[in-house]
Amino acid sequence: MKVLLPDGSDLSLTEGASAADVAASIGPRLAKAAVAAKIGDRVVDLATPVSDGDQVAIVTASSAEGLDVIRHSAAHVLAEAATRLFPGTKVAIGPAIKDGFYYDFDFPQPVGEDDLPRLAGEMQRLLAAGEPFVRREVSKEEALALFADEPYKMELIRDLPEDAIISVYRQGGFLDLCRGPHVPDSAHIGAVGLLSVAGAYWRGSSDNTMLTRIYGTAFPTKKELDEYLERLEMARQRDHRRLGRELGLFSFHDEGPGFPFFHPKGMRVINALLDYWRREHAAAGYEETKTPIMLERSLWERSGHWDNYKDNMYFTRIDDVDFAVKPMNCPGGTLIYKTDQHSYRDFPLRMAELGLVHRHEMSGVLHGLFRVRLFTQDDAHIYCLPGQVEDEVLGVIELVRRMYRTFGFERVHVELSTRPAKSIGSDAMWETAEHALAAALDRASLPYTLNPGDGAFYGPKIDFHIEDVMGRTWQCATCQLDFAMPERLDLDYVGEDNQRHRPVMIHRTVLGSIERFLAILVEHYGGALPAWLAPVQATVIPVADRHVAYAEEVKAALECVGLRSEVDLRGESVSKKIRDGEVAKVPFMLVVGDREVEQRSVTVRARGSKDSRPFELTEAVAIIVQEARLPVVSPCS
Repeated sequence: MKVLLPDGSDLSLTEGASAADVAASIGPRLAKAAVAAKIGDRVVDLATPVSDGDQVAIVTASSAEGLDVIRHSAAHVLAEAATRLFPGTKVAIGPAIKDGFYYDFDFPQPVGEDDLPRLAGEMQRLLAAGEPFVRREVSKEEALALFADEPYKMELIRDLPEDAIISVYRQGGFLDLCRGPHVPDSAHIGAVGLLSVAGAYWRGSSDNTMLTRIYGTAFPTKKELDEYLERLEMARQRDHRRLGRELGLFSFHDEGPGFPFFHPKGMRVINALLDYWRREHAAAGYEETKTPIMLERSLWERSGHWDNYKDNMYFTRIDDVDFAVKPMNCPGGTLIYKTDQHSYRDFPLRMAELGLVHRHEMSGVLHGLFRVRLFTQDDAHIYCLPGQVEDEVLGVIELVRRMYRTFGFERVHVELSTRPAKSIGSDAMWETAEHALAAALDRASLPYTLNPGDGAFYGPKIDFHIEDVMGRTWQCATCQLDFAMPERLDLDYVGEDNQRHRPVMIHRTVLGSIERFLAILVEHYGGALPAWLAPVQATVIPVADRHVAYAEEVKAALECVGLRSEVDLRGESVSKKIRDGEVAKVPFMLVVGDREVEQRSVTVRARGSKDSRPFELTEAVAIIVQEARLPVVSPCS
């Protein structure tokens, strides 16, 4: 028989050959590197038989699919280790997830972070043993008998159809209910690390038992694992929640779960960020708008949010009429559009809004500024003619790239998502829209990944993912074409033919949530924000009380040119004040003593430097102004 390989060639094999035989026939190096295989679009064990005409690809640990197989297999080894170390443990589920895996357990005794080294040691012993993963298919009745002592597995099995063929895997003395696939044996897993312990309700319901979830990760080599653990430690040290408290930027309180409180220093950063945002948008031809936080229920019904989003909305009642707190800005923006009759000559219309939105998130998913119930969305809606879509999308792409470069995000990953199975609009309309987005990306020379069928029901979209210094990616900017809302909310314009037509509506955001973007920046820079964003750009440090008056003069000179500054009046030593200034991530510290008072000068120490240099006061101010000026990288600069 013959199978087809990814390069288009075919390979002759004997009847009954497996995917492992395919790898061995291609070459010994591939056979050694293989962890699984793909038959068509299905990832399978290497032991899976192949058939004549199958399309077969070998999956190695270096691929994303291979990593998933390794991590899923590592989860099974963790379960085996847990049941060995803690007899009587009941196992639940253990999938591979982004960057690792987890397994949920019902332990007979409390198990916490202190137990992870023991578990990791037992896992290492099992990995070294190279236990084979053996798959077997059983009936539902047989599966119930095999897992008679495992209540969580029994519940999963009972939910399956009576005639279901169920697969189980055994490695060593551990049997698990699993679809697979898995590596051939535990020696193929590589390097494993256990990361943390958390609580998790069985099947995600608070009505069920609270289980113990153990998180881990696995990589093909120890070097890759060590590099990942280093990134995790960096992320822990840069956690925006800790830095936010230490730098006095924001806080959270039990009286407002999920609602951030911004302190004066935090608002300085927010305002600097928004000043930059406004200048860029004005230069790009946007007009700023503002819409109410609450709007009548009937609007949300017409927009479709009532049917599709009401579980994430907050409501109130005014004068016997239902109102909703807005989770999005677009319906309110369309009301501004409808206040005037528009002609085709008016387009494009670019309306931006820093809109405060509220979303009812479950308490379990709240996470610092990354996931909140209130945030400011840097929204914009562009109304244009069909023939203007490509140029307008190109303008959005250029704006996104300019603004991201300002923050040091040079690596941007782009995805183009096309028509999903459930959608509105004609084939011709979707084809035109998708072509316009792709053409704009091509004109911008911006590589992108195609996500077929992942667009919104109302139109295709482009998503932008930025990469931080730790290699993490964040989806922030998006550009979406919308054919639904103009129809639902009866938006129109008068065309050249003097007839009424529907405009194309482009939804776009650059930073996404301002609060979330601030969290990304804090972690990306480790709290040491660029001088133009820093809450305190310069701290003046008087050596003694007799220098305080001159220190206040220096502060006034800094503030006169718009610099955010303060005088450190604490009764601490100069060296202690400098150390504290470094901890506070202040870009510039200006020391003033007898010599500086006499010479009308300052001694400047830049953040991260051990050297200090004297400057005449006006020269020092000019230098700091240059370093801390608001960036303008728009076409008008």
